Amino acid sequence: MVKRKKYLWQHPDGRWYVRIKGKYHRINADEGTPGFDREYWDILTGRRAEAKRSFSALIKLIRESDWWRDKSPRYRADLEPVFQYLEEKVGKRDVSRMTQADIYEAMDRNAHRIRFANYIPTALSRLFKLAVRKRWRNDNPAIGIEPLPMPKAKKRPHIPWTDAAVAKMRSEGTGLALLVFELGVGTVQRPGDLPGFTWGDYDGDTLFLRQGKTDKPLHLPCTAALKAALAKARNELGAAPHPSRHILTLQSGQRMTYRRMAEIFLTERKRLGLEAFDLHALRYRGVMELAWHGCDDDEIQAYSGHNTKAMVIKYAGEARQIMRARQAREKRK
Repeated sequence: MVKRKKYLWQHPDGRWYVRIKGKYHRINADEGTPGFDREYWDILTGRRAEAKRSFSALIKLIRESDWWRDKSPRYRADLEPVFQYLEEKVGKRDVSRMTQADIYEAMDRNAHRIRFANYIPTALSRLFKLAVRKRWRNDNPAIGIEPLPMPKAKKRPHIPWTDAAVAKMRSEGTGLALLVFELGVGTVQRPGDLPGFTWGDYDGDTLFLRQGKTDKPLHLPCTAALKAALAKARNELGAAPHPSRHILTLQSGQRMTYRRMAEIFLTERKRLGLEAFDLHALRYRGVMELAWHGCDDDEIQAYSGHNTKAMVIKYAGEARQIMRARQAREKRK
């Protein structure tokens, strides 16, 4: 009679684990194979060896590649947390052992953070493409993975800033929050790009930007309101700022983080009773203002830097409907 190994536990779906001090360590090799025995003893003795063709090794190759260096900072920032997660969870595992079921399981475990969960197959697909090229595996199991649906309770549309909300912010808003507001509406850019502006990017009339998400260079002529806000911010510094100094800074003078910017802006919105109008909606307000001033979709896209016209059409179309409805009302009088 063959004596069963201690501490083994089999999941109802067939997967084997070694349970040590309340923690479960998965055995990836098939039961009854030498690889199964090797993994079992490595786990039991604390000497679990890292596979030569491991996820950690593959991620290292990705990070050293020209492909990774050529990607925008925004793209790398989206994938890097997933790479770190994979290194922690399966870093020592053999790349060839992962299946689609494993990917879905990882996504389900992160269902509480939908955006992150849906980036898991994106990151893995990129890794598996390299693995196929390296002949570490023959397929890409991340292809065809269905994303987790966003719960309706979490789907909160960004409400474009109304004329009344804009007027209240401009008349009662203060400090950095007002500067953030004018940067958002005036440049028509993603909130994530706003902390990146430096005084060297501003020539007194135009701001220069290389978008973080698209790596697209843009020259953005400033509105009168934005130029006034920038002039006030410059004067409050007491001396001409160094070109490398960021326009939005912490008290220490260091570049302001996106999170801190969002916190400051939220605090001011709460104070003014404008919580319904968020940071992301500033861009949509900028698109609408361009439409109200007669810009066509191509002109708006040139200013906003949107990759496609879909969002331009959505918000510019809404602005034009409002404008035409008001014109129609005047004709009814």
